[in-house]
Amino acid sequence: MIDAAHLLAFNLTLLAAMASPGPALLLALRTSLAYGPAAGIATGAGLGLMAATWTAAALLGLGLVFALFPFAYVAIKTAGALYLLWIAYTMWRDARQPLTEAAGPLDRARAFRTGLLVNLGNPKSVLFASAVLLVIFPPDLSLTAKALIVLNHLVVEVIVYSCFALLLSTPPARSGYLRAKPMLDRIAAGVLGLLGLRLLLDHPE
Repeated sequence: MIDAAHLLAFNLTLLAAMASPGPALLLALRTSLAYGPAAGIATGAGLGLMAATWTAAALLGLGLVFALFPFAYVAIKTAGALYLLWIAYTMWRDARQPLTEAAGPLDRARAFRTGLLVNLGNPKSVLFASAVLLVIFPPDLSLTAKALIVLNHLVVEVIVYSCFALLLSTPPARSGYLRAKPMLDRIAAGVLGLLGLRLLLDHPE
């Protein structure tokens, strides 16, 4: 069984992980600033759904699968790293373009898909989730308890990213971003590129 204390500990750990700089947070912030709240919320929904899926995978033992078949981990990690590098390249390439040229029309489905793919390409999430779940929750969880943990994870992620999207898509935040777009986009591209390279070159232990 799980109780409120277990969920609280899990949520605090989850919030700390979400607040740490990484491709998911950077993508959510930049999308909200550049494209507005609808795209930011859609991106957050994609990020959250995939993150919750990794937690479900951890609860079902995917970490053990990665340990037994390292090539599966490497394949997913490599694809994710290459996708991050592609996002970094396009962001750097379009840094000096006006937003309407660089962004094109608002496409919430595309924003959702991008969020989904960015977190899909980070199989370390399942290893992190496995460790956190092992420490926080008791063993031998029922399927109902596991489903509750996954649903809780999804709800927390969607709420947090939606709040970011609403806060950062205000007129002052958006106008500030537009003024500094070339510099901010290139900084974001550089960070994503470095994260992609780190993911690509990092070897499983």
